[in-house]
Amino acid sequence: QVQLVESGGGLVQAGGSLRLSCAASGRTFSSYAMGWFRQAPGKEREFVAAISRRGGTTDYTDSVKGRYTISRDNAKNTVYLQMNSLKPEDTAVYVCAADSQSALRRGVSAWDYWGQGTQVTVSS
Repeated sequence: QVQLVESGGGLVQAGGSLRLSCAASGRTFSSYAMGWFRQAPGKEREFVAAISRRGGTTDYTDSVKGRYTISRDNAKNTVYLQMNSLKPEDTAVYVCAADSQSALRRGVSAWDYWGQGTQVTVSS
């Protein structure tokens, strides 16, 4: 069982930056691939970024490539999402997820554990 708690969301102007954190419980954090998803009002949850167990491999959806960076600190049981050059269309609830499989996957149904999410609002 893994419990995930996100933090770092907020209101920012377009072009600004935010850094999200996701703290995981348990001693097996390094056994999970970690990911970030987002869900805007009236839309389905969508994949944003993922990182492998040791951090050597990452994957990003096209709309955030070059602007977002996912990273992890296994000693701190934490995964991060650095978001730069934010746009109003990035506004959503951002949710952290953990996957016990080693391959990075984008499908929502593939992920095992989910956090509650943190709101990110980008004003124009």
